This record gives sequence, structure tokens and C-alpha cells, in this order.
Amino acid sequence: MEDVNDIEFDIAVVGGLGHVGLPLGIVFADKGLRVCLCDIDENKAKAVEKGEMPFIEYGAEPALKRVLKEKKLTVSLDGRNISKAKYIILAIGTPVDEYLNPKTRQFLEFFDTILKYLNPKQTIIIRSTVYPHTCQQILNKLGKEKGWKISYCPERIVQGHSIRELKELPQVVAGLSDEAVEEASKLFSLISPKIIKTSMGEAELVKLFSNAWRYIQFAIANQFYMIAHNFNVDYDRVRHAMREGYERALNVPCAGFAAGPCLLKDTMQLSAFSSNNFLLGHAAMMVNEGLPNFIVDDLKKRYDLSKTKVGILGMAFKADIDDIRDSLSFKLGKILRFHGAKVYYSDEYAKNPDFVSKEELIEQRDVIIVAVPHSAYKGIIIPKNKEAVDLWGIIKRA
Repeated sequence: MEDVNDIEFDIAVVGGLGHVGLPLGIVFADKGLRVCLCDIDENKAKAVEKGEMPFIEYGAEPALKRVLKEKKLTVSLDGRNISKAKYIILAIGTPVDEYLNPKTRQFLEFFDTILKYLNPKQTIIIRSTVYPHTCQQILNKLGKEKGWKISYCPERIVQGHSIRELKELPQVVAGLSDEAVEEASKLFSLISPKIIKTSMGEAELVKLFSNAWRYIQFAIANQFYMIAHNFNVDYDRVRHAMREGYERALNVPCAGFAAGPCLLKDTMQLSAFSSNNFLLGHAAMMVNEGLPNFIVDDLKKRYDLSKTKVGILGMAFKADIDDIRDSLSFKLGKILRFHGAKVYYSDEYAKNPDFVSKEELIEQRDVIIVAVPHSAYKGIIIPKNKEAVDLWGIIKRA
């Protein structure tokens, strides 16, 4: 790696203890680079400094312990360390507001807080999902005449499997100058098998299109599930028959909650960018966000929910992780309680003192809903005297 004067780190990852920044920092440090993880979360900082991952990320903890022992990874709560790195990678969250519009101002205001630690010799790489034109706004704020190098390298990994996918997936690289593109490409080529150089607009849409595409695919499956269920037909059996020996239908997904901090948010960012003319995106939101209501309305046809005990298996937003952000399981529980049901939660990975074990939940509740297909639920047996709502088709009946 080339050095600039007075640097102590090759990379400073801002938001370095989050689900995007921490695995990325570990992978770069494991390649021998000096990485500083800059954050404000003291509890996560203490855990990471002990070699403990603050969330589930498969394959990360052995690598974390290794890079700490080799002194390639530093955790810092002091923003001044940002000024000591050649590359600055921004990996902070980019939420939407209560109207599902992107909070671009919040992202730009955060940039103001670290501006005093930046200088034009550094290469600034935006890793966060951003609303189109945000990188240009940052350059305008800094002053394009000063020669700032602004790159955008969108993150496209599956949460929980970052360590593996960062080394396997091609990396899209864009920048607001040729030098910015070359610097970011040089850095990511150390961990990625292929660099795909695009324009800034192309890179911004790559990320938004990717997540919106997945979200719409899940919506189609969930709409199919609802249609089949109302027709008294098992969607999973229909899907199996569609896919059997028929390549054109192999990508039809199973039904299930489409949640988490990215898919809905990025679909709505794309909708906002297209002046709310992204009709497929809006329809997908109505289907996916409406699935908990569909389940409750269906149960109301057969039960007096005010006299029913309902157990929800799986509170994380996806299988085999512990992240509950924007999980539709909690929305489902809230709707059930609104209709008078007594609701109990269980999860194999997310920890909460109010959660019960899956064994207790299955034994003592009238209705069991499999909201997340954790591997621990595959083949689980539900007694005949219990009703099971299994969107994913992974459990067995006694």
C-alpha cells in the first residue's frame, strides 16, 4: 500500500462496529492492512476488543481474534483517528422517515460532524446505501476545486455471510474523478475477485435496483401464497410442481416475511427518486407488509382470538441470524394482540428475557406460526391438536 504523510492506518471505517462496517474491516485487516474501526457504541467496542462479535456473522470471530492478535485491527471511539487513515470508508445507516422518504439530510449532517478530520489527500469511499446524487452533494459540500476523491462502492452482501461473500462477489466501483475510481479499485481488488467500474449514477441504481428486485420477487411469492390459500391449495406444493424439471420457474421463491433494514427501505428510496411512480414497488410493499394482516384475518375465520394463545417461532428478520431490526414478526404479534390474542415469542438466536423456548411455545399454545425459517425449526413436529401456520413449509405434523 502507498502511504501518505503521518498516517497510522490504511483504512478508517466510520460506523465500523455495525453489520456492514465490522465484517469489512475484519476482511481488510486479515489481508494485512492496518484498519481502525471508528464508532460511538461503547458496548460493542468493548466486545470487539475482547475478540467477541456483537452479532452473528458466520466465520467472523476467528478472523477477528487473529487480526487483533496481529495488531492489524484497532477499535476507536475517538473521531480524531479518522484523520490518520489514507482511506475513509463510510458504513453508517441511511434510514427513511415516517413517510418512507430517505433521510438524506441526516446523512449529510453526519458528514459535517467528521469534516474536520478529513483532508483531500484521503480517498473517501461511501459504502452506505445512498439516495441518488448524495455523493455529488458531498463533493459540493467539500469543494470540488480542492481535489477531493469521492468514491461509491455499494455493499451487496447477505447479512450473516459477509466474511465469505466479500471475498467471492464482484465489487462495483464508481467515483467522481478518475483518481477516486482508481484508488477505490486498487483497495477493493485486495479482497474482491473482480472490480466492475461504472458511472456514479449506474452504481447508485445497482444497489437500489438489486434490493427492489428481491423485494418484488418476494412480493410475487407472497401474493401467490395468499391466492392459493384462499383457494384451499398448498402454495408450497404448487411451487414444487412449477419448478420440477422446468428451468424457467426455478427462481420462484417460497412465501415468507420479507423484512429487515434494507429491502423495504431501498424500494421506497427508489420510489421517492422516481417521484412516487414506482408502482411495482408500492404494490410489493402493500403485499409484503400486508402478509401479517392476511395471517391474522385468516385465523379470525376459525378462532375467537380473545380466547386463543398464539406462539410465534422466529423473531429475527431472517433465518439463522440475531438481528430483529424491522422484523415483521413483531408487527404480526402487535396485530394479534390488537384482536385480543395472548401472544408468545420464541427465537433461536435473538435474545430477550420475555421469549420462551420453542418446546414450551409448541406445547402450551393453541396456534403456532413459523415466522422465520431458522434451521433449528426444520422438521420440527407440531402435534395434531395444534394449528400450524407454516409459510416456509419446513415443519412436520405429528
